[in-house]
Amino acid sequence: MIPHPIARATALTLALGALPAVAAPAPALGGPAALAYSSASADVIQRQPPPGSCHAIGAGLYSRPDPRCTPGALDPAVTQASIGSTICRSGWTSSVRPPESVTEPEKRASIAAYGDGGSTSSYEYDHDVPLELGGAVNDPRNLWPEPDYSSHPGYYLNPKDHLERALNRLVCAREMPLSQAQRLIAADWVSAYHRYG
Repeated sequence: MIPHPIARATALTLALGALPAVAAPAPALGGPAALAYSSASADVIQRQPPPGSCHAIGAGLYSRPDPRCTPGALDPAVTQASIGSTICRSGWTSSVRPPESVTEPEKRASIAAYGDGGSTSSYEYDHDVPLELGGAVNDPRNLWPEPDYSSHPGYYLNPKDHLERALNRLVCAREMPLSQAQRLIAADWVSAYHRYG
């Protein structure tokens, strides 16, 4: 006998030979639904949304990705328990970042999906949830053409880069849970920047 109603429904579904349906977790009040985990390979060019199907929110350095196209996605290897050996370890993001031979064609297709024109150098192919917060390495749900500075005078950071580093420091200092930092940046990085950046 299976006492729990969900367990009974799952057992019935399995008995009928179908895969069980899994209900998505309820979204946090005022926040995004739970972010998906990704299994997309860093070594394979990923298909992007169709041209013109995505629309950034806002403009310029403070624009945000279209949540229908780029809601954010997570790397299953990065959890609160693993941050010491992943995002809080120096050099870790370099070890998982996809090669340019993969990201350049994706970037061009993503620019087309967002209906943006101009040179690819005008955009950073950016992780919505950054690698330093456990974002999916090469999933189109987590990458988008973020408008960048028109020129790069030496070393620079755009506003979102500042926020990514600030949230990473808070997570690694155990002053903020990883999941909170991920939700903040995926939901509205501009608002989070004004508070934490």
